[in-house]
Amino acid sequence: MKQQKVTTWVGTVFFGIVSIIALFPIFSLIISSFRPSSELMRNGMSLTFNLSELNLNNYVYIFTEASKYWQWYGNSLIISGLTIVLSLFFSSMVGYALAAYDFRGRNFIFVLVLFIIMVPFEILMLPLYKLMISMGLIDTYTSVMLPLIVAPIAVFFFRQYALGLPKELMDAARIDGATEYGIFFKIMMPLMLPSFAAMAILQGLNSWNNFLWPLLVLRSNDMFTLPIGLATLLTPYGNNYDVLIAGSVMTIIPIVILFIFFQRYFVSGLTVGGVKG
Repeated sequence: MKQQKVTTWVGTVFFGIVSIIALFPIFSLIISSFRPSSELMRNGMSLTFNLSELNLNNYVYIFTEASKYWQWYGNSLIISGLTIVLSLFFSSMVGYALAAYDFRGRNFIFVLVLFIIMVPFEILMLPLYKLMISMGLIDTYTSVMLPLIVAPIAVFFFRQYALGLPKELMDAARIDGATEYGIFFKIMMPLMLPSFAAMAILQGLNSWNNFLWPLLVLRSNDMFTLPIGLATLLTPYGNNYDVLIAGSVMTIIPIVILFIFFQRYFVSGLTVGGVKG
């Protein structure tokens, strides 16, 4: 018992130190967001600061003059929100079908899903880009969301999670006259809530931080997402640190809210979904 307590204490201290080290960049970013832009250009970002130099001018500038920033913010919120909802809906149905139904070609489809997971997205970007051009979807929300709606990693995760669901419930529902869609939406989906929470966080984080694909398919400044918009502030002719640093801090807020909202189910969803075979 004593050895177990010592092990727990050592593990807690170790991971606490690792967490603090991992949070250093965020601490530095938050502190720098209160510094004048001129001081940032002279000394860069650091954890050391002069309390008398800190102010709210950067945030005041964002809320009063940086109208484009909020347009980018809105674009990211719309794209990420729709991507999360559509990805959870379609990916869960595909994963559930691969786990719950025995049909010809099921294992082959699952192998294809695993193969696509192993293929880097950069290899798929060119054919996807040509597809978006042929469909006339360039510079639209749809072009950004479409490749992420049925995410292979989400299909794999939902399939693994659904393998652990009791199929006796499906048989009982069929006896009561429930349709296959009714079984999924009314019986199985509530049982899969932890997996939905875990995937909502992961898919939301992936969509919110997505940079390369939106950079390819979005053309106009009004359609830019936050990662692209903030990147445009760094130019050879000047760097708008007033918006860049404070705006970067503001981009963390939606992900933190998303995690707080779903963290109750996050660990259990990942654990159960990862061990089913």
